[in-house]
Amino acid sequence: MNLPPFASFFDFSDQVIVVTGAGRGLGAGIARRFALAGAVTVIHCHTSQASADKLVEEIQAGGGSAFSFSADLTNQEQVEGLFQQTWQRFARLDVLVNNAGCYPVTPLLEIKPEDWDGVISTNLRSVFLCTQSAAHLFITQGRGGSIINISSIEGTFPGWGHSHYNAAKAGVLMFTRSVARELGQHQIRVNAISPGLIGRPGLEQDWSDGVERWKKTAPLVRLGQPEDVADACLFLASPAARWITGIDLVVDGGVSTTPAF
Repeated sequence: MNLPPFASFFDFSDQVIVVTGAGRGLGAGIARRFALAGAVTVIHCHTSQASADKLVEEIQAGGGSAFSFSADLTNQEQVEGLFQQTWQRFARLDVLVNNAGCYPVTPLLEIKPEDWDGVISTNLRSVFLCTQSAAHLFITQGRGGSIINISSIEGTFPGWGHSHYNAAKAGVLMFTRSVARELGQHQIRVNAISPGLIGRPGLEQDWSDGVERWKKTAPLVRLGQPEDVADACLFLASPAARWITGIDLVVDGGVSTTPAF
């Protein structure tokens, strides 16, 4: 196996990266990090076009290369359109980060069937559709690729009022393992990252007691930041992770180590 020089393991110059749900929040943080590493960053959005366009301007102003595309990732035609446009524009794809999702809080007895379907579709169906489209492109270009699915620690440690979300994220984890097994023959690596609580502007004001409980529980005594997850994405997409596929990388400040008794 011919590897690039060690010093260039995290140099993504000229590589094309698609990050879904990158108009804001965690996805925007991931997109920024890949752009800083030299990648051509395709910023997908659905309802946050203005934020996505602003992020593109920010990256371009810093000398990077970024483009935004809007699509409903639960719609197969729109997903295929996203990847077809990427292919037509750049004639390559190197990394897909499946980050798009939603995070409603609703007690089980209050969840309507259509709400359940919406959460499963947004968090799990979208991962399936994007992974399938990306895999076809990876196979066409014949040099493999990396797919990173953003799951959650709630895929294994359920949160209250999140039964639909918990189920979807658990599905993402098993989907990751399943397709890693199927796609490995094409040199396509598929991994998941399960973040813990990621900070955002206003979170400590909106949920002060929860944030305080988190800080007391997590061994590293702080909330996560988008960059914490983004750097894990860089690692899994890089040659440093060349023999890693089908895993769930937990990025939670150690909160999952806390015993229940």
